[in-house]
Formats: sequence, C-alpha cells, structure tokens
Amino acid sequence: MLQRLPSFLLPLSFLSWVLLLLSALSHSGAGPWLGTWPEWTTQLAQGVFVLGVFLYYRYQPSPLHGQAFVRLLRRLLTGPGLLALACIGLHLLERLMKDQPVFDSNGLFFTSIYTLNLGLFVVFLARTNYAWRALVLFRSLPRLQREWTVFEVLLGATLLFRLVGVNPPNYIGIPLVVLLGLYGIYLSGHQKWVAYLSQREKWRAVLLQSGLLFSVLVFVQYFRVTQADPQLIAPQPQHAFLLLTAFFSAFYALMGLLVTFFNLPIADVIEQRRSEILRLQRLTQIIQRGQTTAEVYHILLESAVQTVKADAAWLDLDPGHSGVTAAAATQYFNLEPEQADALRARLQGHDLPEGDFITNDLHARIGFEGTTQHYRSLLQLPLRGLHFNYGMLYLLKVEPNTFDREDLSILQTFTSQAVLSIENLELVRTSLENQRTQEELKIASQVQDSLIPKNLPTDNWFDISSHSLAAKEVGGDFYDFLHLPGRRLAVIIGDVSGKGVTAAFHMAQMKGIFHSLMQENPLAKNERDKFPVPSRFMAQANAALTHCLEKSSFITSSLYIIDYEQGGFVFARAGHCHTLYYHALREEVFYFESQGLGLGIIRNESYEKHIKNQFYDYSPGDVMVIYTDGIVEARGGDGTEEYGEDRLKLRLEESYYQEANEIKDFILKDLNAFTHGHPIHDDQTLLVIKFKSAQPPLLA
Repeated sequence: MLQRLPSFLLPLSFLSWVLLLLSALSHSGAGPWLGTWPEWTTQLAQGVFVLGVFLYYRYQPSPLHGQAFVRLLRRLLTGPGLLALACIGLHLLERLMKDQPVFDSNGLFFTSIYTLNLGLFVVFLARTNYAWRALVLFRSLPRLQREWTVFEVLLGATLLFRLVGVNPPNYIGIPLVVLLGLYGIYLSGHQKWVAYLSQREKWRAVLLQSGLLFSVLVFVQYFRVTQADPQLIAPQPQHAFLLLTAFFSAFYALMGLLVTFFNLPIADVIEQRRSEILRLQRLTQIIQRGQTTAEVYHILLESAVQTVKADAAWLDLDPGHSGVTAAAATQYFNLEPEQADALRARLQGHDLPEGDFITNDLHARIGFEGTTQHYRSLLQLPLRGLHFNYGMLYLLKVEPNTFDREDLSILQTFTSQAVLSIENLELVRTSLENQRTQEELKIASQVQDSLIPKNLPTDNWFDISSHSLAAKEVGGDFYDFLHLPGRRLAVIIGDVSGKGVTAAFHMAQMKGIFHSLMQENPLAKNERDKFPVPSRFMAQANAALTHCLEKSSFITSSLYIIDYEQGGFVFARAGHCHTLYYHALREEVFYFESQGLGLGIIRNESYEKHIKNQFYDYSPGDVMVIYTDGIVEARGGDGTEEYGEDRLKLRLEESYYQEANEIKDFILKDLNAFTHGHPIHDDQTLLVIKFKSAQPPLLA
C-alpha cells in the first residue's frame, strides 16, 4: 500500500493546489462565474496540498546515494534553487505589472502569482527537508532515527491542527513552536557527513550550501513582503508548519556551511593523510596484483614526490639486490641526468651522520661550499631491507628549510612499505622457483624410478632380492641386470657422487652405457669374447663418461658376469664397496678384497691399469651381498656411529641359510633398528644373490 501511495499523492497535490487557487481567486473578485467560496475551503485545500507534497517526498527513495554528498547538494540547488529563482521572477513580474493600468486595483493577477509561489515554496521545503533528513541520518544510530521520527510527527501535528481548525492559545502555541525550533536546532547539529568530504568537495559544499541558504531567504523575504501588500487577497501560509520547516531548512544549511567552513583549516591535514593512505594502499596492492619491482620503485618515487611536494627527485638503485636491470637502476622526476650527476659528485665522500637525512640548505653543506645551487633543500633516504641496502631516494626543493621531521617520517613509512613489497615479491618469486624445482624433482624421481628394474631375473640357478631407497627426492644409486647368451647374467651396481637431478642424469647415462657396451660383438672370434669382461667394460665406460661427466663428479661401480652354467663369476670393482660373500662349503663369510678406481677419476687411457678382473667359482648355497655405501655408512647411536662392514658381515653370518629375500629383510630390519631416530643421509641399495644347484635336490 505504501509503495502505491506516491502515485496517488502527486495528482492529489496538484488537484488540491488548483482548488486552492480557485478558492483564493473567489476571494479576489474573480467575478460572478466563480462566486465566493467559504474560508474553510481555502484552508482545507492548502492543508491537503502541503500534506500531499510532504508525504510524496517522504515516501520517495533516499536522495543520498552512497557518499555523494556534493551531488545531493547540487541537485537541491539546481532543483529547489531554481524554484527560488522562479519565485524571484514571478515577484518581479508582479511588481512590474502592478503599475500597469490594466492590472490596477485588480487582485486576480497578484493572487495567482502569490498562490503559485506558495506552491513552489512548499515543494522547495519538502525536497530540502528530506534531503536534510538523509544527511542527518547518515550512518546514524537507531536512537537518532527515532528522534527524527518524533520531529516529523510533531511537525505533522502542527499541520493537522491547522487543517481541523484547532488554534491553541498563544501561551501554549508559542512555547510549542519554540520547543520544536530548538528540536530542529538539535537535529541540525548532526553533520557527520562533512567529515567524509575531501578538501575540494568541502569548498563545493560551502558554495552549494550558501546557494541553498540564499534560496530559503529569497522565499522567506518574498512572503514577508507580500504579507503586507494591500492588493493581496490570498490565503495565509500554514504558519507553524511552514515556519518551522523553513527555519529547520535554513538552520541546517547554515550549520552545515559553518561546520564545513571551519573544517577547512584541518582539511589539508586530513587530505594529506588520506592521500598517504591511498598511496600506501597502492604500494600494497602492487604486490597483491603480482606486479614487478620496477613498478614498486616507480610508485615509491611518484608517491614520495607528491606527498612532500618535492620539486625534483631521483632514485638510485643497486642492481645487485634491487631486482632491476642496470638500465632501470636510476629513475628521475623533473630532473636531468646531468643535474643528478653533478649533485652526486658533490655528495660523494660527504655522507651525513648516521640518522641524519635532511639538508635544509645545500649552500652550507660540505662539498657545496662556494656554489650556487638551484635546489636548496635535500632529503636523502636509504632503502634498507633486512639483509640488503636497495638504494637511495633523493628529494629536492628549490626553497631552503622546507623539509621537516614529519616529511621524513612519512617517507620512511613509504620506503619501508616499498622495501617490504620488494622482499615479498622476492619471496613470491623464490616460492614459485621452489615450486618449479619440486615439480622438476618429481619428474626426475619418476624418471629415475622407471630406470630401476621392476622385474628381477629368475632362474633355478640363483635367487635375487633387491632394495633401493633414495635419501632425497632423487638419488644417485643404480643397479641393473642383463641376460647374456650361454646362461650368463650381467649384474651392475653403482653410486653417482652427489645427489639431485644431476646425479639422476648421470645414473641414466650409466644405465645407457651399460646396455650399450654389453651388446654382442659380431666380430668376436669366440663366444666368450662377444661381450666385454668387467675390466674392459669399466675402461670403456670411463672413456665414455670422460665427455659427459663434470670434472668434480665420479661414479663408483661394480660389474659381475655370472656364468651359472659353469658355476663361476668374474667381476671388477671401480671404487665401489667391497663385495660381501658367504662360502657354503667353508661356511665362511668374507669380503672380496680387490682394487679399482672410480669412473671419471682418471680420464685417460691409463685408467685401464687401475681396474682388475677377479674370478671366482661358487657353490650352491653361496650368498653374495652387493650394496652401496649408504648401507655401511648409515648412522645410528649418537649420530656419529656407522653401521659398518663388520656389522653387515655378522648379519650375513646369522642369516646365510635363509632365502635371498629373507636375508635382505633380516639385514634391513637390523639396519632400521640401528638408525632409528636418525634421518637417512645417503641413498641405500642392497642386492642379495643366493646361488643354487641347477636342479632342485632330490627328495629322500
């Protein structure tokens, strides 16, 4: 119902105004065609018109949108303000026509003008009143909203008293009017919205409110003058209601004008603080938007210049730490590079004492004696981070003694924020690089995992079990198998120096070399020469690695060629761990003591002299344990004690009779117990090979 009310109020207001005009004209001698209307019809039409207009604006949407205070005042001035101009125009027309014979002693024209101005005045007051209501209730508490509602109800009561013909005696009516006036003064004190104006907006608000106050005075003056006009035969305005409303409209405009005007002296400070906050926000938003360090420095220079109103400035950055190129290491504002060079030359070697950043007269500074400087004031501020100095900010002013401690404090805030942004950018960049590195390590780990044989060789002649564990994402241990013709099996194990992606890359190279060199030689004279013996393989592998292995890197490896048809094997050790062996017939556990240099240590043909083959015949039940140094050098106890070859030997002595997989598990269980509580610091690889008879033993 309330939503549909404005659609009825507008035609009701217009109709009541027309009736008001006709009733007023009937009393101004319009002629027998209109007659003389009763007095109460004039009062009723006027009261309905005022009530309709005020209710119409009461139920309109709030004229204040967000914090557009100036726009609200502008719309008031160009709306009701124009009404006041129309009022003035009509009044002037009235005065002009007053002396014309055709209008002499005829109140018809003047009554029409008066009634039209009365309508304009009511519309003006209604729009202004509800505009002030929006400003009074801006971010108000519920208590103030209730107080405003009471004010509206009391004003409405004065209008209704007039409508129903109730005229309280003066000793009641006058105090009520005075109290309502004081209530309006109290509400006029709520000018919270002024604090949200910028300096420029405040000046506009002062001008607009002055115009509105002038408009109110125009109307008031018009009705004050016409009230005593002997030619006027027109209804009196609704005294108490319109008087109070006009008083509130004028007083609120006056109070707003004064509050705004007296706020102007501190507006500079507020505006400066507001500007500083906005610039700090820009610096902060740069890092949030992931922009570049060069943009951070550009914003810093721009913000510093605007905040302290410097005449010129330049920024010297350290390309080593500031994250910018040498070409972008210097930025200028309103200054030629030659001028900056001349100032740098005079400043060089004459640093200010620690904690002193301001030179308020360059003529008096050491290095500038006897010179005439265009810029007299200098503020130089270092950009210091947690670990580095990123550069120096220089700000210049033409007049001497123009930098103060407050300027310095503000600029220190700016530079701190800029340095923080730079360091955050660096952290973000490092984080992204780490993320990329982790992704690369993950891929390298997957590649390395694919190089480890998943299916172990199986045969009635032997039993093999394996274990491999990398200390980090990517390790440097490797092992592989290759079946050769004639019931022979090549087994290789190795350890690349270093860890990470580089070690994994060399591991892949070694695996490729293994498969490449262990190919059959079609020109071999006999079956045994078709494949290289281990020492020859190591020499050829060393030659191949010479071209692709860094000088600081080397690989330890052992290659075994097991002839399980003949019951023997030959192997060569290139700097790798000694082979642990259990001899079943002698029931003895021992290490093969053999010599051999790691691959890549000697990178010429003389390497072959340092690698030897070792032949050995095995028996069913013999056990060979091959491992990398991550097993015997695993740390336990207090963190310095190593697992060691002796402990490994003891574990084989205790478990040699078990299957290969059980022997491996037994050793690993003991190893894990020994290293419990200590992180693995090197890759661990363990191979257990147990030799068997060609045929399973006959059952008894």
